[in-house]
Amino acid sequence: MTTLMRAEIDETPEAVRRLLSGSRESIAEAGARLRALDPKVIVTCARGSSDHAATFFKYACEITAGVPVASLGPSVASIYHAPLRLAGAAALAVSQSGKSPDLLALFDAARSAGAKTIALVNVEDAPLAEMADSFVPLRAGQEKSVAATKSFITAAVAAIAILAEWREDSRLKAAIAALPDRLDAALACDWSPALETIVGAKSLYTIGRGPGFAMALEAALKLKETAILHAEAHSGAELQHGPVSLVDEFFPLLAFIPEDAATPSLVATANALHARGATIFSATAADVAGPRLPIASTGHPLTDPISIVLSFYRLVEAVSVARGYNPDQPRNLKKVTETV
Repeated sequence: MTTLMRAEIDETPEAVRRLLSGSRESIAEAGARLRALDPKVIVTCARGSSDHAATFFKYACEITAGVPVASLGPSVASIYHAPLRLAGAAALAVSQSGKSPDLLALFDAARSAGAKTIALVNVEDAPLAEMADSFVPLRAGQEKSVAATKSFITAAVAAIAILAEWREDSRLKAAIAALPDRLDAALACDWSPALETIVGAKSLYTIGRGPGFAMALEAALKLKETAILHAEAHSGAELQHGPVSLVDEFFPLLAFIPEDAATPSLVATANALHARGATIFSATAADVAGPRLPIASTGHPLTDPISIVLSFYRLVEAVSVARGYNPDQPRNLKKVTETV
């Protein structure tokens, strides 16, 4: 039987087509607002998978625009009621439901502190959407599985689409326009060589750098929530500062290596780990030691990570089912998580 999660993963290319078509004007408006504001800093408001989409935006923005992006903890506003100083800044909120009280409190505090606000929300009549200066509907459609997949990817695409409009980056715009077709190809990438090892693992690491690290974070969360498998995400560099001590042939790694400036360093890390006897699966088009998982290259370093994470989603759904779990109803979780 096909799980809801699998069906929603498979719908992702069409969801991205809806986003790029139906939210074209709101994406352009948000980009124009940032261009007029010329912020010296951007803060993000999000939790869970949405926070990983915000982290993806962070790296993309800092790499292409040189503008620092910082994640604000919602409790700063919802519990500590700390005054913020954000005049001249922009605030980006990312959410599937747009209704968690702590997120709303932080977004309201950022707005009151002088930030221009942008919200990426899937539920179009959500309170968060109504609060924002600029609102971009994600148009992923209803997501019945608890685990966010198509809404995560539409959030990541919307974030870099706004960036492309802001920076008037024609190359990135072209890559985003071509992305839905490349996502169709990503669904066809066969990651089954990693299935048996990951199904039998007790713990594993996911690694990446820059925009790829954001996808490693998302992968670790999905392994925990859907496959009930302990997974930790690390920067390929931070791995060397202690966590690597745990790695052996019984502690597998999954490396996210898109084609960008970090590729050589991540390939070197993967090769070194393989030489030490570690089991490492690398999602990359580069030459690397050990098993290589195929990717659907997109022709741009900021769209490659999105393609790769969609291929991963197919794998993690299969891992969950093979481990005897229902990825649509992870234990102790519900679709909309409301925290204070």
